[in-house]
Amino acid sequence: MFDRLALPRVLPFFTYLFFIFIADVLIWAGYAQEQLRYLYVVKIAAVLALLWCYRRHYSELAWPGRATMGWPAIAWSVLAGVVVLLLWLNLGASWMVVGEPAGFDPRSGGGTDWLLAVVRIAGAALVVPVMEELFWRSFLLRWLQSPNFLTADPSLLKFRYIVVTAILFGFEHNLWFAGIVAGLAYGWLYVRFRTLWSAIIAHGVTNGLLGAWVLMTGQWAYW
Repeated sequence: MFDRLALPRVLPFFTYLFFIFIADVLIWAGYAQEQLRYLYVVKIAAVLALLWCYRRHYSELAWPGRATMGWPAIAWSVLAGVVVLLLWLNLGASWMVVGEPAGFDPRSGGGTDWLLAVVRIAGAALVVPVMEELFWRSFLLRWLQSPNFLTADPSLLKFRYIVVTAILFGFEHNLWFAGIVAGLAYGWLYVRFRTLWSAIIAHGVTNGLLGAWVLMTGQWAYW
């Protein structure tokens, strides 16, 4: 029963990590980063396919209604997403960073491959937030509270579990400290509004605006 309930929330996330691992192996084998750009398209397509196949399992993605996710909750989620973005761009001291980001450069032949850039932004803003929040907040955070995680009330989640998942979420990223801050913000939204959509919206706003900022500034390392 645990495996059947956990798999739809775990498999898309680990599929995403698997493609990151494949890209790292190919780079180690001598492939240039430019040669691997379209691997992102395959990665997002694979994750999206899994989310679609398991869509009937995600009871937490049912829209909660105006009483829970009204305009105040949406406004708080958007605001949190913007604040996380600003912190993400400013929490880059050497001790806050681990490793060297590969980045993602959509330019080709002297110009920007806009189709690739749009897919990148759409994947980061629409697919990744759903996939990651299903794993980090809906599954892992609640599972730490109770192995029967679907029965765990988000408003009753213990603070120490929010911190643990935020730390793990942070070290999923090159900017680990900013990632921890983001994880705390998304976790707070989930507990405060008792719906995963609050965290998903905030996460999507952060990623979407970050993508727009990267395209405007050419700071590809942030991708």
